Amino acid sequence: MIGTALNVAAIVAGGLLGLGVARQLSHARQVLLQRALGAFTVYVGLSMVWAGLNGRPLQILRQVLILLAAMTLGRWIGRGLGLQKRLNRAGAWARSRFQQAQQSPGQPVPDGFLACTLLFCVGPLAILGSLQEGLLGSYRTLAIKAAMDGLATVVFARTFGWTVILSAVPVLAYQGTLTLLARFLAPFLYDWALLDSISATGGIVICCVGLVVLELLRVDLSDYLPSLVVAPVITWMFR
Repeated sequence: MIGTALNVAAIVAGGLLGLGVARQLSHARQVLLQRALGAFTVYVGLSMVWAGLNGRPLQILRQVLILLAAMTLGRWIGRGLGLQKRLNRAGAWARSRFQQAQQSPGQPVPDGFLACTLLFCVGPLAILGSLQEGLLGSYRTLAIKAAMDGLATVVFARTFGWTVILSAVPVLAYQGTLTLLARFLAPFLYDWALLDSISATGGIVICCVGLVVLELLRVDLSDYLPSLVVAPVITWMFR
């Protein structure tokens, strides 16, 4: 679980840095880091898609059609379950606690730990990165998430105090559990040749995450998460 370990270390390091450093990163440096992380996220997503699409031209065409069907059906399911709406509500609650802390400097905000935990755990990168490491053995997505969470923790620590560092514990438990579960399922998915469809579908979602970070795209990413389940099911049905 290298990716989850990196994520936990980044949260702890970001929290300590936020508590110990008086000055914050300049806006120009924040924008530069945002663009670098966004560009690298797009690269990781496209490389996953490329790895998932292989074989002869007709096989690749079949895989592309399955990918499009999985993304479409997954989005319908995600919208029906209201995944993005639930995520938006959680994010709005966390932002309200952050704004409350900024308006009351020096006063403790008891919900700081929970707010940071929600922000670090409910996003699509937490799920996609953990599944990617467990199924494919790659921790690149979680490394990107670690960089994002670490930078965010620097700001949160200056606002909420040392309690933000404790959010590393639920991140470890949540992402570690997903990674171990995915690792347990990997042999079965490999035997049925279903990993390529999961890789390609996850790559599309991760690529969209990068475009959102770069502010080039606005899309309800969480609504597409069911596609990770739909893609291998369609592949198995039409194998």
